[in-house]
Amino acid sequence: MNVLMINGSPRPDGNTAVALAQMEEVFEQEGVTCETMCIGTEVVRGCIACNACAKTGRCTFDDVVNQIADKFEAADGLVVASPVYYASANATLVAALDRLFYSSKFDKTMKVGACVVAARRGGCTAAFDELNKYFTISGMPVAPSTYWNIVHGRLPGESAQDAEGMHTVRTLALNMSFLMKSIALGRERYGLPEPEPKQWTHFIR
Repeated sequence: MNVLMINGSPRPDGNTAVALAQMEEVFEQEGVTCETMCIGTEVVRGCIACNACAKTGRCTFDDVVNQIADKFEAADGLVVASPVYYASANATLVAALDRLFYSSKFDKTMKVGACVVAARRGGCTAAFDELNKYFTISGMPVAPSTYWNIVHGRLPGESAQDAEGMHTVRTLALNMSFLMKSIALGRERYGLPEPEPKQWTHFIR
C-alpha cells in the first residue's frame, strides 16, 4: 500500500505539516509507504479549458501537476492538506487539484481519499467540504475519522497543542490504512464494481 500526501501550505514546517507528520507516523506503523509533496510555493496557474488533455491525458502546462499525476496514478490513496484562507483551501492547491483531476484520465475508482485542513479559528468546514468534492466526483471512497479532519493553530507548529485535532488525524490515517487494505482484498476477490454507462444530461440546447 502506498499513499501520496500533498501539502498545499507555503510553509513546509507549518501547522498543516504537523498534521501530516502525525499521519505519516501511523502509516509507517501500518506498513503503508508514504510520500509528501509540498506545493504551496510552486507557481501553478489555473485551468484554461483548452481541453488538450483530452488527447494526451496530461495537462498542457507541464509543471508540478503532471508530476503529481504520475505519483497519484501509482498510489492507493491520496491525502490533500491545506491551510484555510477565507474559508477556502490555498488557491495554489485548488488550481493544482482542478487541473490534476480534470487532465489525468487514469481510473481513480476506489483509490482512497482524505483531506486535512488547518486554521487559526474558522472557515474549516467550508474548506473541508471543498476538498472532499474532488474525491467524490472521481469514484474515490473518503476515509473517515472521529471528527472532521481539522487542526487549529496560528503560529507555525502550534497545532501540535491541539490534542483533539492530532487524535483526529491519527485516527484518519489508521482508518485510511484499513480501508485501502480492505479494498485491495476486495479487488482481488471480487474485482471492481462494473460501471454503468455514463449518462450526460445537458440542459442547454
